[in-house]
Formats: sequence, structure tokens, C-alpha cells
Amino acid sequence: ILDVVYNHTAEGNHLGPTLSFRGIDNLSYYRLTDDKRYYMDYTGTGNTLNAMMPPVLRLIMDSLRYWVLEMHVDGFRFDLAASLARELHEVDRLGSFFDIIHQDPVISQVKLIAEPWDIGEGGYQVGNFPPGWAEWNGKYRDCMRDYWRGAESMLGEFALRFTGSPDLYEDNNRQPTASINFITAHDGFTLRDLVSYNEKHNDANGEGNNDGESHNRSWNCGYEGETDVPAITLLRKKQVRNFLTTLFLSQGVPMLVAGDELGRTQGGNNNAYCQDNEISWVDWEAADLDLLTFSKKIIHFARRHPVFNRRRWFKGQPYKGVDVEDIAWFRPDGEQMTEENWRDDYAKTLGIFLNGKAIPSPGPKGEKIVDDDFFLIFNAYHDSINFLLPPQKFGRRWTKILDTAIDYFEETGEMVPAKKTITIEGRSIVLLKEWSK
Repeated sequence: ILDVVYNHTAEGNHLGPTLSFRGIDNLSYYRLTDDKRYYMDYTGTGNTLNAMMPPVLRLIMDSLRYWVLEMHVDGFRFDLAASLARELHEVDRLGSFFDIIHQDPVISQVKLIAEPWDIGEGGYQVGNFPPGWAEWNGKYRDCMRDYWRGAESMLGEFALRFTGSPDLYEDNNRQPTASINFITAHDGFTLRDLVSYNEKHNDANGEGNNDGESHNRSWNCGYEGETDVPAITLLRKKQVRNFLTTLFLSQGVPMLVAGDELGRTQGGNNNAYCQDNEISWVDWEAADLDLLTFSKKIIHFARRHPVFNRRRWFKGQPYKGVDVEDIAWFRPDGEQMTEENWRDDYAKTLGIFLNGKAIPSPGPKGEKIVDDDFFLIFNAYHDSINFLLPPQKFGRRWTKILDTAIDYFEETGEMVPAKKTITIEGRSIVLLKEWSK
């Protein structure tokens, strides 16, 4: 996947240098104000290319075709894609940019991923791109960050994001794979810094710490920056495991920033694009090998179990002769969630049953896909919770295979019967698999 930036150039605003398009045909290549003196800036760089105009569309399409036909890339991630989809002003999913992409016999067949926003009015377009497009799901990122830092009233949205964000993509005939799930990206905190800093620390960028996002939804676990206090260090490691487990077991396509699996830090700098030095480099010698091992295990596990990679939406009901729902939601007392429970401000613990025998999509040869049944328990509360496992209808016996509280990840473990109460440590995830022996 190639990251492409067709939304702006290096010529900046009206005070910038004349390097290329400004001198060739300023009126055609750029979006200008009504008096034609200044540039419309939807990108934060001083200018915005005008993707309504034929020369700009031709430039974009020639470039895309080159990368597919000559360099054989599999697809593209479009930076600030909302700015490309603007017509006179508003983002238009029926606009020129989408038309020419969808009509092209080459580009319409590759992977198309949008960063579905820009900085202009009405630019936040998560969920609004047309069929055929996947999107960086910024709502997934925000929700999961809020949930694991202990924000209230999160269970309802957590359930939506965990199941692929059907509220964003199901109604316009897109699949769960339209959601590119992520916790961190190349912009912003690394995963380690997300659990180590409440505030950005961008002084090295030379802009008085005024650059970069200020609302990061991060939590430093009780101390700002690096520390060797054992309790804080252990909590941070657990939070990182929570984020990784949530990311790779959610429906949709997971995106992991290189270095997050190693515990890479930028020292709290959340806008390190301008730093070609130790701030942004990967320090391989400082890699957290325990975290790397956990990352490998959770990625391998998720890839082997299709119930975590469904291509169709959950329905919350039995499927073709299977007498148990494809997904079910539980409270700590072992009862299924009610509409009122979803609105509880204080609730931070949730059990999720996933039915591996109710996967509707066939395999590559038309065969039925069958997986194990799983029961996940998420606890974002700061203290331990006693959780009563569901009745035998959902599984007679279970085995614990993952516990983020103690960095436990084993495919075989002790058997736990249905309706048994187990203790879930504060801020942790437990994953149970139906006992198959």
C-alpha cells in the first residue's frame, strides 16, 4: 500500500515560493478565494490542490496508474482524502474525484483507503466515503483510547467499534473490512507514549510546543514521562497489551505503527515528522522483547481464527440451524445486556460471546468456515471484578488462553465450567476458548 499526498504542494500560501504549478497555471491547480488573491487551506500547509479541475485530475490519475501498472503496488492510502472530494466547498461523495476513480478500469480494482478528513469546515467524513473505499476509522481510535483511560458511558460505542463500526459502514453496503482500525498512527503519540504522557512534549520541534495535537485522549498512568517506579511501569505494560489485544481482536482491518510492537518512544513528541534523529528513529537495541513476543502471539492468533475476521456483519441472532446467537453481550452477573445497561454511565466491564459456528461467509473454495467459540471479558475499571460466566447454552466448559493482567497467553489452560465466577483484574482483558477436549 502506497501513501499518496495529492492534496497540497510545497508552494505554501500566497507568501510561499513559486516552484511549479503556481507558475504554470495558478487558477487551475489551486483552490483560491473569491478574489483569487489567496489560497483556500483545507490541508494546514497553506494551499489545497483543486481536484475539480481536469489538469489536477489528470495528474492524479496518471500518477496512480503509473504506480499500479509500472510499480505493481496493491493500493493506496490517500492523505487528507476529504480535501480531494470537495466540489465548490463541501465534500461530495458524488464528486469528480470519486467519479474518475470508480470509472477507471485499473484504479477501481485496487485497494483504496481514505484518511477521511481535512482541517476545513465539514471536513470530518468518517463513514461517508462511497462503497469500494476503506477508511482510517478515527472514531475507533478515539473510542478505544477513551475506554482504556477509564472514561464513562463508553460501553455502547465500544461495542460498535469492536464489531467493525456497523453504524458507519453497514447502511451503505460496505463490509467490516471498510474499517481500518488503529490506536496510533504516524502522526501523534506512539503506543508507549500514549500510556506515558498526558501532554505533548514537542519543544524540540522549534515551535514553542504549539504544534501537534493537544487533545490526545492519553493517560500517563500516574506519572508524566519515563519512570522506573515498578507499579507504574507494570500498569503501562498492561495498558499496551490491552490496546494490542483490543485492536487485533476487533472486527475490521488492524493497523499497527512500526515500532509499537517493540515499545518505541518519541519522548512524548507527537509531531515528529521534522525529526530525523533519535526522536523518530527505531532503537532496535532498546526493544521490549517481552512486548514483541506478545505482539507476535496476538497477531498470529487473530490470523488463525476467522471469527475475529468476519467479512459480514453480526446480526445478534442464530444463523442457519445454529441455536445460539452469532454474538451476545453480558454483564458481570452473567445476564445478557439490556438496553438500559448500555446507557449506564459507570459500567466499564463487558463480556462478549463470539460464535465460531455462525460465520456466514464461505471459504475460498465455497466451503463453510467453522471456528472455535470464544468469550472475551473487557474490564476498564481500576479494580478487579467478579464475572459470572454465561450458562451452558453458550458453552459448557471454557479454558483461559489470554490474560493481559499477567502477560499470560497460552493455547491450553485449566478448564473452567459454565456459570462459574472468575475474577478479572482491574484494567485487563481475559479471553476464554470453548473447551474442546
